[in-house]
Amino acid sequence: MSANILTDSDVEVVDVDGDDVVYIHVSMADWHVKPVYLNENVYKNTFKRNHEGDFHCTEQQVRAMIRDSYEGGNDGALMEHYDMNDVDPDTLRRYRTLFQFRNEGHVWNEVDDKTFLKNLGGYIVDRETGKEGLTMAGLMMFGKGLSIQERFANFRMDYIDFCNLIGEERYSDRLTYDGRWENNLYQFFSRVIPKVTFDLPRPFRMEGIQRVDDTPLHKAVREAFTNAIIHADIMLEAGVLRIEKHEDRLVFRNPGLLMLPLKDIYEGGVSKARNPKMQNILRMIGYGENLGSGFPMILNAWKEAGWGEPILDNRLDVDEVALVLPIKRIEGSAPKSAPKSAPKNRKSVPKKLSPQERLDIIIAHIKGNPSITREEIADMIGVSLTTLRKDLRILKEQYGVRYEGPSKTGKWVIHAINKRHL
Repeated sequence: MSANILTDSDVEVVDVDGDDVVYIHVSMADWHVKPVYLNENVYKNTFKRNHEGDFHCTEQQVRAMIRDSYEGGNDGALMEHYDMNDVDPDTLRRYRTLFQFRNEGHVWNEVDDKTFLKNLGGYIVDRETGKEGLTMAGLMMFGKGLSIQERFANFRMDYIDFCNLIGEERYSDRLTYDGRWENNLYQFFSRVIPKVTFDLPRPFRMEGIQRVDDTPLHKAVREAFTNAIIHADIMLEAGVLRIEKHEDRLVFRNPGLLMLPLKDIYEGGVSKARNPKMQNILRMIGYGENLGSGFPMILNAWKEAGWGEPILDNRLDVDEVALVLPIKRIEGSAPKSAPKSAPKNRKSVPKKLSPQERLDIIIAHIKGNPSITREEIADMIGVSLTTLRKDLRILKEQYGVRYEGPSKTGKWVIHAINKRHL
């Protein structure tokens, strides 16, 4: 064996109907030592175990385990021949806008885009060879769609809404490769988050004089989506990051098997991301829990809501992890469909905002996405449409913010703006 993962405590004799039976517990091998194989032949003598027996691993599965054994994760490697020309400027600008509001006064706000990406882990210079370029994290999160498809033609992102189907409809809404958006992970995350949280209940709750609309359920869904990204094995053949919305459940699927035992994930306190650079990129704008606390937070949110037990399925047959979050609808009500337009990423909003802080955040969303709707803005910052209309009247009078053009195809325009918003 390439590694002995058994200890004396894993072997015991148990009584079964009066007979002595030798019981050997084989635990999941640590990701550091995988793959575990026989006779010094890693590609022919590595096995995986399911509930029926042991089966030979394919070469792709062995290579995935070798990648996972790297201490620094999978997404920090230099992507040779991919540089700042492969970055989508609009995607990076939107991210930096939200980063600035989330991290006011941060020194990274003053640096150029290339230095900013270096600081995030999205761009790297090899000290030995002098070669430089985007890392996998930088390309996948902020890259141009064509550049990503050129380098990772095997990987896809897909969101499907199966709610409110009529007749022979297969789905009511879908976001996939269609040439109408830059197919990078940050844009996918930004556009899909409002869709999957759109009709989650927002019970009326006040903290002081401020209404709080961001609930544990919303936070848990964002955490589930974040986990799907940071644990996705981008290099698997035919890998799909797929988010499904059904009338009775949300499903988050990512390519690649679990790197930790289920027991450790459910208990929390242990963390190992397959894509730590992407994890850092999302964490810097408020997404993702630390120290393995994310999944227990999801469990607690669903338990408090009384919506049943989330299911984390390590699907060995298809090299995929699926997280199923059951949804309980109010009797007699049907789930709403999310807006079909392209909402952008919402930032984490403080629980108590001054009126001016709220106006700042509205302007940030309008600058990041001039086509955003009023409903999407209200959902992203957690206020009612009535409150938003009042804020928009102030922005119109003081800063010249106006919506120009038809209701469905028009855009927000800022005619005059205070320097503090630039």
